Amino acid sequence: MRTHAVLDAAAVESLLAAAVAAPSIHNTQPWRFRLDPDNQVLEVRSAPERALPRTDPTHRAQYLSVGAAVFNLRLAALHLGRRPEVRLLPDPHDPGLLAAVHLTGLSAADEQPVAPGLYEAIARRHTSRMPFTGRPVPEPIVAEMTSNAHAAGARLHIPDIVGTRRLLRLTAAAEARNHAHPERIAESRAWITAPGADTSYGIPVTALGPPDAGKRIATRDFTGPVPAARRPARWFERHVQLALLWTSHDRRDDWLRAGQALQYVLLTATANGVRTSLMHQAMEWPDLRAATAFPRHKRCHPQMLIRFGYGPDGTGTPRLPGAADLG
Repeated sequence: MRTHAVLDAAAVESLLAAAVAAPSIHNTQPWRFRLDPDNQVLEVRSAPERALPRTDPTHRAQYLSVGAAVFNLRLAALHLGRRPEVRLLPDPHDPGLLAAVHLTGLSAADEQPVAPGLYEAIARRHTSRMPFTGRPVPEPIVAEMTSNAHAAGARLHIPDIVGTRRLLRLTAAAEARNHAHPERIAESRAWITAPGADTSYGIPVTALGPPDAGKRIATRDFTGPVPAARRPARWFERHVQLALLWTSHDRRDDWLRAGQALQYVLLTATANGVRTSLMHQAMEWPDLRAATAFPRHKRCHPQMLIRFGYGPDGTGTPRLPGAADLG
């Protein structure tokens, strides 16, 4: 028998703290929340003022970000002993409402335990823009990442050496295009924050990574034509490990599912001591995004390229307290 205990302030705070720890493009945190206490429903909405019209004109990356926040909500709800029943795009007349999470009670018979270490990994997961060691991630961990992506409604493709080189070339081509696009450069730079800046958004200069001295890995350069803010180049790993997250369709709900799958993969990696870095550049240009699809598959819609391996932990980025986005 389910229970429907009212969510107290501490529970709501825990849920929102987990949600806002999700990764988002340029750390824009493009979400808002609304709690319906009578029906125990937490609504997740888009935040149009935090959109990236140049980098993300279709809002696909925004939906991925919100999907990742929804996955964290689900984990936090289970951690609190709640059953999270998620509906994506629940109201066709309210396009800003991206998800509704019904937080019902759990009985002993249907409670599903959270995978060991996954909830704890929410606070420890950070994007690492630093070089990795190149030590291969064991196959069982890669298989777990792949299986969990599938469980969340997406697929994770691990390319071979030839495929990895192709994806790196496409990412480099996208990064070169971004550099040649003044409006995109300006948009990216607008989300870089100075040390000690009083802001809950964006990426601190201290969290930026160095460029690859070997010019094999095209890390995103947020600084544009301001080389003084750029870190000195360093040699990155010779054997790059990549994973392509993709879906069979490319609708708005697919983007939200892909975001949940992305976060499942990132937390699985974190729980196993593996660092991750998101390489989204090629996804921002329609032709390059299409080219990242692996050959001989007609229904592969790429959503994110993930670099993973062993190395230094990523630097945390600021977050707006969840309660501040609670409507």
